[in-house]
Amino acid sequence: MLTSVADGGVGDGIAAVDAAAAAAADWAATAPRKRADILMACFHAMMAQQEWLAQIISLENGKALGDARGEVAYAAEFFRWYAEEAVRINGEVAIAPSGANRILVQYQPIGVALLITPWNFPAAMATRKIAPALAAGCTCILKPAEETPLTAMAVAEIMRRAGVPAGVVNLINASDPGPVCSAILHDPRVRKLSFTGSTEVGRILLREAADTVISSSMELGGNAPFIVLDDADLDAAIDGAMVAKMRNAGEACTAANRFYVQRGIHDRFVERLVERMGALAVGPGIDAATQCGAMINRQSIEKIDRLVADAVQRGAQIRLGGRALAGAGFFYPPSVLANVRQGSAILDEEVFGPVAAVLPFDDAEEAIRLANATEYGLAAYVYSADLKRALNIAERIECGMIAINRGLVSDAAAPFGGVKQSGLGREGAHHGLLEYCEAKYIAVDW
Repeated sequence: MLTSVADGGVGDGIAAVDAAAAAAADWAATAPRKRADILMACFHAMMAQQEWLAQIISLENGKALGDARGEVAYAAEFFRWYAEEAVRINGEVAIAPSGANRILVQYQPIGVALLITPWNFPAAMATRKIAPALAAGCTCILKPAEETPLTAMAVAEIMRRAGVPAGVVNLINASDPGPVCSAILHDPRVRKLSFTGSTEVGRILLREAADTVISSSMELGGNAPFIVLDDADLDAAIDGAMVAKMRNAGEACTAANRFYVQRGIHDRFVERLVERMGALAVGPGIDAATQCGAMINRQSIEKIDRLVADAVQRGAQIRLGGRALAGAGFFYPPSVLANVRQGSAILDEEVFGPVAAVLPFDDAEEAIRLANATEYGLAAYVYSADLKRALNIAERIECGMIAINRGLVSDAAAPFGGVKQSGLGREGAHHGLLEYCEAKYIAVDW
């Protein structure tokens, strides 16, 4: 145990709404350039505190310090991006088809927003929501994951010191978040919900938001396929696989979950992946030498064990790892399963850990069919030396984001989000800003 924090209840949630609502009019009326300057100050303040914040993330989340430092830089980038976007909320003017009047469209702040963030990227998921909300002129309430309250508190303090006015960003921690979030969502002053987390919880929140018809953005679960065609550069594919699988020790919604490798390159890919993953140092995230930190809790370890055991029972071969490490802490070693069979639970559920499930395929049509055989559609990865071929496959995969010949899709300047049961709406890019805006149409005779 690191420390303890205040445990908020329903009353605290409504107090946060009171504060956000009281600050809303002044913040909405703040000049876009002023809002931009404050967000840019947040960027510089966060980067100045990168090591301090990375230490906090690593201590409470368990991720390796290298991953934590990368997260801080990624988190800060949302402040910089939306500082630049805050002055680009452009309206529209058009002549009505009849020629009788003009059509004016203005983009206005949607209102008070409830932002609910997960534990796996506790800084980046907060700034990815807070920054566009503030850029658009909205005030907000941040409810971070129960496992990682300290990072959210640190981000809030950085923002306060950077000049964010009182009431614009409000933070509530709660060990029983259900009643708190429900009370906030049923307050008529709240007009926006943005949630990152599991599809199961997302469904519950959508039902709650439906009662007051709240605009909802959902970034939910993933089950990313990683497709390697036999003409791919093997070195590049392995490098990409290490990023796509082992970033944050696999505890990422964009993590490669299912590796589909064409038969001509399959055996060499598995051999090289085993070699690379087996060389990673496992240990406490705060240790400088660690490359694969701890899982978040005991339940995570139990889920990974269950999925691996099911795959092995159905015929998969453990080529590396495959069993939780003994001793204190929630450590699972980098693991590779080969010849995973269809019907294995690990192909249907996010493993959310450092386990790569590898399957061979014969042709591109089969790879596309396998990739789409899931209720999720967040991210996918395709490796091929033939760009036209890769683009053709990418266009037919049912997901919101595709990385071709690279193992990373996340970028503050790109629209992040999924299709099917992986979510609604987009974060990042200009698209993320518009999630916090209402389009107002005004008809004018002139």
